[in-house]
Amino acid sequence: MLRILAGVICLILWPSVIQALAPGLQVAKQWKLLRYNFEPQAPVSDPNFYNGQNVLITGLAVTEDRIFVATPKLFSGVSSTVSWVSKDQFGDSPTLNAFPDWSFSNTGRSDFNCSDLILTSVYRLRLDSCNRLWLLDAGISRSLEDYEITCPPKILVVDLATDRVVRRIDFPPEVLRGESLFTNMVIDETTAKSCDDVFVYITDTVEPGIIVYDSGKDVTWRVSHPAMYPDPDFAQSEIHEYQFVLMDGVVGLTFDERTGVVYFQPLATDRVFSVHKNVLRAGPLPDNKMLDVKLVGKKSSQGIGLSVNPFDSSLIFAPLSETAIASWNPTTNQQSVLAYDRDQLQFVADITTTRSEPGVIYAISSKFHRFFLKNLNPSEFNNRIVRLELPSGSSLLGHRLALPPAPTHNSILNYGLYNTHSQASTNALQAYFTSPGLTTPFTTKTPFKFEVGGIVNYAARNPFTALNQGEAFPPSKATRDNYQRSYLDTLVGTTAPAGTTRVSSVPPTAYTTRHSGYYYQRGT
Repeated sequence: MLRILAGVICLILWPSVIQALAPGLQVAKQWKLLRYNFEPQAPVSDPNFYNGQNVLITGLAVTEDRIFVATPKLFSGVSSTVSWVSKDQFGDSPTLNAFPDWSFSNTGRSDFNCSDLILTSVYRLRLDSCNRLWLLDAGISRSLEDYEITCPPKILVVDLATDRVVRRIDFPPEVLRGESLFTNMVIDETTAKSCDDVFVYITDTVEPGIIVYDSGKDVTWRVSHPAMYPDPDFAQSEIHEYQFVLMDGVVGLTFDERTGVVYFQPLATDRVFSVHKNVLRAGPLPDNKMLDVKLVGKKSSQGIGLSVNPFDSSLIFAPLSETAIASWNPTTNQQSVLAYDRDQLQFVADITTTRSEPGVIYAISSKFHRFFLKNLNPSEFNNRIVRLELPSGSSLLGHRLALPPAPTHNSILNYGLYNTHSQASTNALQAYFTSPGLTTPFTTKTPFKFEVGGIVNYAARNPFTALNQGEAFPPSKATRDNYQRSYLDTLVGTTAPAGTTRVSSVPPTAYTTRHSGYYYQRGT
């Protein structure tokens, strides 16, 4: 139902729009190469302990006075996987302070046990309303090299008033798979009665699925769905003149507290999906039951970073090829380009809001593609933290723009599709997200032929109309028309499921299989 980001392509082809689309984008911090506040005895000359060209930021959390960053061990030479810098002053190349302190880093060490309070590789970190920082440790070293399973995944919860760990969460082995890689999480506090009475939704990227953790009952289960898997047609991503192939499953994740909708996306896809919190909270799926996932829309290129505008519940996303941050309002169907910059928004891996600055988003932008391809230029800025004030109210950069020329190539797939529908008045923003309320003037980077949905009609049974429509899934093959190349296109929405109650008891823990349809508790 929505085609998230084809419009950024328009902007790339039309540089005169740049200043109009990024008036409020600020660079809060930027680094050519990241460097730490090393202890005096640290073996900084050992490339296995520190290699600045292998350290990049993938996640961030912002408080009133500090910015916390996650630097996972994608390659060797990542000295500390969680660090912080002062938020007070914007500037270049601040030194990273290891967090909580250097004793938590196991880089270059062999004198540790996985039961110790250590951190191996953190991709994302999140703040809760109790001023605590949740650190999701994947436990995998050198995930883009030899993929060493150093320790099982876990979560450490740190009280920021004292910087002390107040809780440790270990995952039962029954929810893990052979090469599980926990990369992202959101904390659902919508029904919390205390700091620990929350739900946590976690992405497993390599063995695609979502892990649900009921913190109040210390119970964990796993759900999965085809929408969480990578699409081979979108394995290759493109940023400027660089192409790279990365078949990552579900990694982008965000949560709308108002509506209870969890949005997610694999890296290798052109789609964004959603699932309601009540569906995830309902517990593990019984045999032959499909998770109730909805197709939110289609993007012009791949992406990871997702967030939700606290003003109007708009979905904020960042397409890679278009080097932009954009939004789509699921209520009004309005699309907006919030920021566009060819240099400063090249690979947005995380987008976050902050309680200390309502109406502001922070994002991590890095030249991940250059890290991945091993052709990084250490003389350029390769990691950035950018700050962007969101427009309040309903007027979100609704610029009326002349449509630039059609793209002359298809960088992902050579299907050569181009829709030449005539249009009296066009808007370049239309290409960001396929939406039934907007006529898409052209199709790019996808083999699918799209219908024009026209004005949103909530009575219509159409896989390209608005969210929460009521279509059944999966359809029988007999009901799929010739244009429907993938059943993922049928994941249109239904009304939000009724509230569910938590499980009051846990089934027996005599596990003989890794079946997903059980609740699991960590053995004591």
